[in-house]
Amino acid sequence: MPYSVYIVQCSDGTYYTGIATDLERRLNEHNHSAKGARYTRARRPVTLVYTERHPDRSSAQKREYVIKQMPRSKKSALIGKS
Repeated sequence: MPYSVYIVQCSDGTYYTGIATDLERRLNEHNHSAKGARYTRARRPVTLVYTERHPDRSSAQKREYVIKQMPRSKKSALIGKS
């Protein structure tokens, strides 16, 4: 089952990175549900700014970790907002 690694921009301008098998459902959870991440629940609405597809959960989690370790400037460059 393919996974998406995604970055959303929160209403306060911060970035949140995660993984999902159903990106549309996950974005809906971030914006409208108690199932959204605690971080994004307090910073709604969120807007999808970047996605990558990965063939399995393991590779998606590894990439998510790499992105989460990046400074904001590198994340901005990744999404094309440099």
